[in-house]
Amino acid sequence: MSHAQAAPPWWHGAVIYQLYVRSWRDTNDDGYGNLRGIINGLDYLSWLGVDAIWLSPTMPSPDDDWGYDVSDYTGVHPELGTLADLDELIGRAGRRGMRVLLDLVPNHTSSAHPWFIDAASGRAATHRGYYVWADAGPDGGPPNNWLDFTGRPAWQWHESGQYYLHNFLAGQPDLNWWEPAVHREFARILEFWFDRGVAGFRVDVANGLYKDAELRDNPPLDSGNPMEGAWGLRFVYNFNRPEVHGVYRDWRKITEGYSPERLLLGETWVPDAQQLADYYGDNDELQLGFNFPFAFADFEPARLAAIVERTLAALPPGGCPVWMGSNHDLGRFPSRWCGGDEGKIRLALLVLATLPGTSVLYYGDEIGMTDVDVPVALRRDHATLELEGGAERDRARTPMPWNGSPGGGFTGPGVTPWLPMADPPDQTVVGQRDDPDSVLSLCRRLVALRRAELGGGLANFENLAVTEGVWAYRTGSVIVAANFTGQPAEIPAATGEVLLTTSAEQAPPSPGLLRPWEGVITRRPG
Repeated sequence: MSHAQAAPPWWHGAVIYQLYVRSWRDTNDDGYGNLRGIINGLDYLSWLGVDAIWLSPTMPSPDDDWGYDVSDYTGVHPELGTLADLDELIGRAGRRGMRVLLDLVPNHTSSAHPWFIDAASGRAATHRGYYVWADAGPDGGPPNNWLDFTGRPAWQWHESGQYYLHNFLAGQPDLNWWEPAVHREFARILEFWFDRGVAGFRVDVANGLYKDAELRDNPPLDSGNPMEGAWGLRFVYNFNRPEVHGVYRDWRKITEGYSPERLLLGETWVPDAQQLADYYGDNDELQLGFNFPFAFADFEPARLAAIVERTLAALPPGGCPVWMGSNHDLGRFPSRWCGGDEGKIRLALLVLATLPGTSVLYYGDEIGMTDVDVPVALRRDHATLELEGGAERDRARTPMPWNGSPGGGFTGPGVTPWLPMADPPDQTVVGQRDDPDSVLSLCRRLVALRRAELGGGLANFENLAVTEGVWAYRTGSVIVAANFTGQPAEIPAATGEVLLTTSAEQAPPSPGLLRPWEGVITRRPG
């Protein structure tokens, strides 16, 4: 079979559901969600219609960064369950037609990982070269001016007589990808999980891994773009190094050795479409890369339309874009984009569901879940406890409100959840599931329509009209018209049969008009 005749990858047109395991469902009343809770909730995810679930993160960890400081790459965090639980989850999800993705953290480990424990034992240690070590600078201080993501120096002095690099917390030492043994270790890690049926990985800090071999100082930041730098420095020498692409070419060969092919979905923290496209290579690196300029953009049509058009133009032929509005680091789009306004939330869900490629929902997006205000005393994100306004990550990781009972259906009555829930919750699954006008019902219809109209391939896209406040575009066989204003607006493009409207009343719009903050999906004329 030729490449042109081959069936498209399963992720083309798919909906992936990001699930923060600790916050989804607690089955043993310890206040933390677990894998058994996900197994018990698979019927809900099947009912919603998603194609895959991405679990954030599941590997053993001291939890300095809640699992993103890994101490064992081939295990399961005991507070979340067992390897047998994960195997069961993969099997049960597969029988419902859903795949399971895991988080992989290749940029750094925990300082509790056996590799680092050995590396820290002395300069002659077997694993010393697995990490980035450097002698002090001429003044006796850190080797260069790099800062970690909290704004502190990215170098930690160690009693073995050198500094080690940590672009994140001091308990997350950066791996040295100039060391061939690190490549071999991660090839084995990928194969371990792929052999167990894991459908792929979301690759954490995919734009990291390699650091400048000369450890040169980063230059001053000359823009306000958070994806170009922070704390007054541009990310030039500690991120986005050209050598990283060789890692993904090697990993892509591993993924293509499995049937079906396994997926690499990158956390590609880059500021523009061309740099994003670089991570796809010539369709021989990552299959998907998150589009952070889209997620960070203001929720207005001219900006979003331009990003979509530039992204599609930059990707290699057949390259599949991926779109999301919320995640565990950025916060929730119902708050950031929509200010909690239900009409805007419904419109945002329509946009995410009708762009070509792959769509990612963060748990709670489907009910319009907003960020939860987390008091300082209840914050759990160690990385931002001392930063002003540092609750952004905590407020996006709070437990899923299943119902309005004590514990919210997340945990048992009288149990204190690991992060606070809204009290009472404004949105719950039970409160919306049987309401045909609810955000959840709309989301389910959108997922079904996406599968019917846009699934199974990479749909063609065309911007039809972008006026002040209105966006019309064609994706595959459907035309979308979206009103981003609080006033009625004319539909600026020819449309056909109305397949869906975001209006809660589900009444068709007046001919040629959109209600305030309404979007419609129509069948392409002819």
